[in-house]
Amino acid sequence: MNQSVRIVLYVLIFLLSFIGNSLIITVLVRNRRMRTVTNLFLLSLAVSDLMLCLFCMPFTLIPNLMKDFIFGTGMCKVATYFMGISVSVSTFNLVAISLERYSAICNPFKSRTWQTKSHAAKVITATWVVSFLLMLPYPIGSTLVPFMRSNNSTGNMCHLLGLYVFLLLILFLVPGIIMMTAYGLTSLELYRGIKFEMANRNNSVANGKEYCTSNLKNGNGCYLQPFKRKRPDPVTPGFVNPKSKLRRVCSNSTTANLKAKKRVIRMLLVIVGLFFLCWTPIFVVNAWRAFNRRSADRVLSGAPISFIHLLSYTSACVNPIVYCFMNKRFRQGVLATFSCCRADFEEVSRSSTQRSARGAGGLGTLFGGTGVTRQADGKTQSSGTLTRLTDTSIRGSAQA
Repeated sequence: MNQSVRIVLYVLIFLLSFIGNSLIITVLVRNRRMRTVTNLFLLSLAVSDLMLCLFCMPFTLIPNLMKDFIFGTGMCKVATYFMGISVSVSTFNLVAISLERYSAICNPFKSRTWQTKSHAAKVITATWVVSFLLMLPYPIGSTLVPFMRSNNSTGNMCHLLGLYVFLLLILFLVPGIIMMTAYGLTSLELYRGIKFEMANRNNSVANGKEYCTSNLKNGNGCYLQPFKRKRPDPVTPGFVNPKSKLRRVCSNSTTANLKAKKRVIRMLLVIVGLFFLCWTPIFVVNAWRAFNRRSADRVLSGAPISFIHLLSYTSACVNPIVYCFMNKRFRQGVLATFSCCRADFEEVSRSSTQRSARGAGGLGTLFGGTGVTRQADGKTQSSGTLTRLTDTSIRGSAQA
């Protein structure tokens, strides 16, 4: 029963990890508009998680079930080397994403000067190069260790000799502290923004003033100054005062910003929690092995170590969900990438844009003005702004 459960869980996590990360790689490679700074790190994270799925899970489950590493010494060294690289790159990418988000939210104006695609590409390249060099002791220290099985036969297990304390520091403690610090400061900054907006909203109700906060799109944290309520204009039947619309928009914008910030804080807490939940057990086991290998192998051999490894491999499954599939724009990008009617849909959008441009004399859409074209008799006519915005929204929905 333990073997059946292990096989089912490993196959399930393997398929989810493989499909999820392959989907992320396909979407980000095929859609150039989605290649933002953050998405470049997510692309690197997906590649490393896919490597973790391919090189770790099969070479962990099969030897644990058979109680023998049947792939030979050479494959032991190669598999452990790529295991270390995938774990290292995945961890370093998570750290880079946490620092990028901290800079974007807490230091928005300074971060705009250096948070570019070229800078992200350099950081990602350095991450991979450092991981390849840092994990060189893996193939050197990995070897087949013989042991006596319960039926008095001899089996071999692929083990890494030493380096457990070093890996505990480099791949778990230091990255975990950096992520906790970065996301903690980011959450604190967002919490201050929530308190600021709540105080402004309460003051606006008490003093009869209105506050309109800026959108979170740019993440600059700037707020507009309050303005005094003027005497209400006379109400004309059938006429809607645009100022009343503005007040409702301001109120809705404040509520939306508060909800968005709370969602971001919850997501950051989930990210840190999942990181420690997935990786703490395996690094604790490795530290145990560093000080008392015989007792650790005796207690954890078989099913316990299989489930502990499976928990660490679950990170390759949950990372695509947390970082990508919880993002509305990424989901729209997936639909746009794999929609069978994508070409027809874009063709219809282009043709409708051309028709609206011809109907407006081509001026409103061409120059991107106010979207209103002045006719000879002094009347105004829409220049197809709605169609142009629809086409723009289609293109913008693919951006993360």
